[in-house]
Amino acid sequence: MKKTTWLLDPAHSEIFFKVKHLMITTVTGYFRKFTVTAITDGDTFDTVDSIDFAAEIDSVDTNNAQRDEHLRSADFFNAAEQKWIKFLGTKYETLSGESKLYGSLTIGGTTKPVVINVEFGGIVTDGYGQTKAGFTISGKINRKEFGLTWGAVTEAGNVVVSDEVKIHGEIQLIKQA
Repeated sequence: MKKTTWLLDPAHSEIFFKVKHLMITTVTGYFRKFTVTAITDGDTFDTVDSIDFAAEIDSVDTNNAQRDEHLRSADFFNAAEQKWIKFLGTKYETLSGESKLYGSLTIGGTTKPVVINVEFGGIVTDGYGQTKAGFTISGKINRKEFGLTWGAVTEAGNVVVSDEVKIHGEIQLIKQA
């Protein structure tokens, strides 16, 4: 079967994460620069050969410059040494109407298997004749399993940053000719 390449539509896509701060509120951060490439058998996502994702660490944006610099530091992502967060999808399946994307996530020098929940929005042709596919993704990881071990406790005993990181995304892909 003919292989089809799908590339990210950055104008209609976003990747963000959420972590608890002091265990009472949630802070949201975005990666403003990222890429996604999917290779499928044919023109649908019934059979996916590969999905490659990469987020540029320097593009992290939590709407707070001081926090962003701390995230880029060696306490967290170590952007001076590691430029990208990478995910390689190895299996995409739909069972009983629920889709999952299995793969390996690399943060720093640590690679671990992860499972991402996927909601397939469909495939349409836009007003410019481009064929597009849409997805909503969600999942969670434990940041400490990826070497992001910085932590602090307030004088009152509150944890400053949770270990659990929720990952969310709205992804639109463009079919390549």
